[in-house]
Parts: sequence; structure tokens; C-alpha cells
Amino acid sequence: MRKVLTAIAATAFFSVAAIAAEVEGTVQSIDPTSRTIVLEDGMSYTADEEVDLTALAPGDSVTIMIDDTTTSAISVEKQQ
Repeated sequence: MRKVLTAIAATAFFSVAAIAAEVEGTVQSIDPTSRTIVLEDGMSYTADEEVDLTALAPGDSVTIMIDDTTTSAISVEKQQ
């Protein structure tokens, strides 16, 4: 029984890990209407409704947690 529970726990852990990825970069532009963040490397991400974009500005260094399945930004942290 213990082996079965360990296997289930490991599968759940790797399933969650595969859904989220972390991206670091510098903000090139932000479009609050479309909720799009464009980084200086040209990559763009659409922020979920829960993400506060008001504190971000071009030139800010950020870490973006994205959902791998949709490439939506699920959180954005401004680096200090």
C-alpha cells in the first residue's frame, strides 16, 4: 500500500511541475487592455485576471510564472 501511495504522490508532483514554468526577463511593454506583457526578448504573455499589472513598467526586471499548457501568466513578480 505504501508503494502505491508513493507512486500516486510522485505522479501528482510531476503533473503539477509540468504545468508551471518560470520565465525571467525585462519588460519591454505592457498593454493593460489586452493584459499582454512583452519582454525585451520578444516573448509575450497574457496575464490572468488575478495578476496586478498596475505596478509594472517598461524596464522592470520580472519573474513570470506561466501555465505551460496555455502560456498564460499566472503570477508576475517584480525583481528588486
